[in-house]
Amino acid sequence: MLLDDVPPPPKARPQIGWREYVSLKELGIGRVKAKVDTGARTSALHAINIRFGQKHGVTWVHFDVHPLQRNTKQLISCEAPLVEERMVRDSGGKSTLRPVIETVVTVCGKDLHVELTLVSRGTMGFRMLIGRQAIRGEFLVNAGRSYLGGKPRRKPAKTVPSGKVPG
Repeated sequence: MLLDDVPPPPKARPQIGWREYVSLKELGIGRVKAKVDTGARTSALHAINIRFGQKHGVTWVHFDVHPLQRNTKQLISCEAPLVEERMVRDSGGKSTLRPVIETVVTVCGKDLHVELTLVSRGTMGFRMLIGRQAIRGEFLVNAGRSYLGGKPRRKPAKTVPSGKVPG
């Protein structure tokens, strides 16, 4: 076999961890912690106050998002054209009809065009779930690592000048 007959190696795909911070700029969401779940087919976003309306003959879905876990004070109002409503089975086996939208999700610096179902995830550990369809062919999931795309900076702790007693 000649060297010219050998096919090139497959393109290496970047890795992501089992949880990552992502952004949904089209929806005005700067960052949200997401669980990467290859067992889930579709991706889901925590949404409350879901309502439907018409714009120029197209159905739009309007909803609110609490992007930070355990924080109901920060609220972002979003809207997007409705793609469809779809029956989705949750991890407990219960099927529900959910609105589906399309948007761009930025994961580890890469923009992915993703279908998202909207559902209340208030009792779940993550505000967003990234399913296998969103990352298929784009990333390899390293189940032993987290935040390979980086973690947002925390606000620095307030420091007390030396010699002073906090009071």
